[in-house]
Amino acid sequence: MKAVIPVAGEGTRLRPHTHTVPKPLLRVAGKPILGHIFDDVLELGIKDIVLIVGYRGKEIVDYVRANYDVRLSIVEQEERLGLGHAIYLSKDHVGGDPVLIILGDSIFKGDLRGMVESGDNFIGVTRVEEPERFGIVELEDSRIVSLVEKPEQPKTDLAIVGVYCIQDSKSLYSALERIVESGTRTKGEFQLTDALNLMMKEGVVLKAFDIEGWYDCGKPETLLDTNRALLERAAPQVEIPGSIVLPPVHVGVGAKIESSIVGPHVSVAENSKVKRSVIRNSIIGENALVEDALLEGSLVGDNAVVRGNYKRLNVGDSSEIDFT
Repeated sequence: MKAVIPVAGEGTRLRPHTHTVPKPLLRVAGKPILGHIFDDVLELGIKDIVLIVGYRGKEIVDYVRANYDVRLSIVEQEERLGLGHAIYLSKDHVGGDPVLIILGDSIFKGDLRGMVESGDNFIGVTRVEEPERFGIVELEDSRIVSLVEKPEQPKTDLAIVGVYCIQDSKSLYSALERIVESGTRTKGEFQLTDALNLMMKEGVVLKAFDIEGWYDCGKPETLLDTNRALLERAAPQVEIPGSIVLPPVHVGVGAKIESSIVGPHVSVAENSKVKRSVIRNSIIGENALVEDALLEGSLVGDNAVVRGNYKRLNVGDSSEIDFT
């Protein structure tokens, strides 16, 4: 089996951070989003990975090559024409093998192995409160009978969460090829859901696989939610002389925390400094400085400086905020 991970998007909802860092490399619970995804894929024994890159793609490729020993194929999506188009571009690198598709802005914790080893075609789903914001599936028993992309009046609350295990990849890529070559678009883009619907019309069975641990990283509030959830799952115990740590907290290598109260649900990246501050439910980037501040529900980018007051912040890389 091969894994295909599309990471070409610009991450506009996470600006200003994505002006300088591609979304898959934003940190959550002490590690880039893409690092969590790669760890999960490698745990399944999959070593052949196709990355579909676009915006700031070289940084993504450099990160993977520096941190993971995998057989890596790179595909560039020069135009953002939709997820279906992105997956279509990976056809020559998959070569008819079964394929696991994982979107590069979501983290999954659960029994992915059961899905991969079943021998069936599965789409990961979970129940959501606003189904109109997602691709939605309709079921008969566990078998999918239709997929609709962001319906105005959804018939179910079962959302497609961005993980697909397709054993019959030849049928998938055949359907994608016909959609792309015919110019068939939905909501202005080539949709993967349209290809999957075409497969089902031709007799391919797709089943729903319940994903309990789905963590969205697409916008600031969900990034913080994901940081919270992942810290609660696996954050190590941290003790810092002269400061109070309220777990769960992640403190990166080389980070210094002085005379501060940190936590709960705080990630402080490598080589950052926190001095005389109170921080909770926040993510502090690499080489940042937070001094004489009280922060909650905040994102502070790499190399940013924040000094002196009680605020909620979303501060991009290399910024400086001084309330003194």
